[in-house]
Amino acid sequence: MNHFEFDQTEKRKNEHIDICLTEEVEGKGLSTGLERYRFKHNPLPEIDYKDVDLSTTFLNKKIATPFLISSMTGGTNRAWEINQRLAKAAERHGWALGVGSMRAAIQESRSVYSFEVRKHAPSIPILANIGAVQLNYGFTIEECKRAIDLIQADALLLHLNPLQEVFQPEGDTNFKDLVAKIKKVAKEIPVPLGIKEVGMGIDSDSAKRLIDAGAHFIDVAGAGGTSWIQVESYRSHQKMRRQAAEAFQGWGNSTADCLIDVRKHHSDVPIIASGGLKNGVDAAKTIALGADVAGFGRALLENAVDDSEQALSDQLERIEFELRTAMFGIGASSISELNYHHALRIT
Repeated sequence: MNHFEFDQTEKRKNEHIDICLTEEVEGKGLSTGLERYRFKHNPLPEIDYKDVDLSTTFLNKKIATPFLISSMTGGTNRAWEINQRLAKAAERHGWALGVGSMRAAIQESRSVYSFEVRKHAPSIPILANIGAVQLNYGFTIEECKRAIDLIQADALLLHLNPLQEVFQPEGDTNFKDLVAKIKKVAKEIPVPLGIKEVGMGIDSDSAKRLIDAGAHFIDVAGAGGTSWIQVESYRSHQKMRRQAAEAFQGWGNSTADCLIDVRKHHSDVPIIASGGLKNGVDAAKTIALGADVAGFGRALLENAVDDSEQALSDQLERIEFELRTAMFGIGASSISELNYHHALRIT
């Protein structure tokens, strides 16, 4: 990566942060689908609130909560500050942590520092992250292994973002024959491979192709939260693309629909439910619908850019409190008891 390309990448990453903080980037006419479900209150839970246990196992590590800080950023000094705060908070609270796309770190050593989260989070699961499309733009198994090694990751995420790439001014849009390359990555890397969308959702048919190719887990990353089509439209200088983005404001498969669909057809595959989750009750619903882990992204960003680490820690504590209280309210004392809980009803 030459100096100009490095500067442009930094500019893009910082613009993404600013847009997500200041602009309306959720699609219109879309929701997570979780509002269609509600728990039936249990007035006699027959458990002690203090005995409600949020701990679970993810990527062969026991963690204090069934939560993931979803992949967000990296590649700039500002992103480094955000990632430090996220890592420290995740370690303190026992959340898993995903980093943003590591393409910049692979291509330019000057970016590596912004992804170095392991020193702040020595015990939790950490997920490296590369765009799957980069396998069609020169990335090989060696680049995948380097991403894992750089942050001592417990897993590698390959993210799928075809429509973001179409609307991104610098987008890479050759998604041809990726399944075969994903299969090779899954076979040759030393850690589990996960696949995630970036907010448009993964359905069961797509999940089957990915699982058959060797994916160990799926992050459905459904619609209802950040739309990266809308994010990129704010960056575009082409009037046509900005106007076209309006036609895609309702594009994507909702988080709830993706979760139910994938779980129905793939009962044994670990699933992360992310995409528009705002609180611990949302998380409780996803676990009751079959998720193993609930992912939070942009909902945490505002506090992650705050100079005070306490604000972020307080937010994570509140989400944990909300999940624990929801579990108490239906009489579930563990995550395994919450999973597929009969108290979740369609409204």
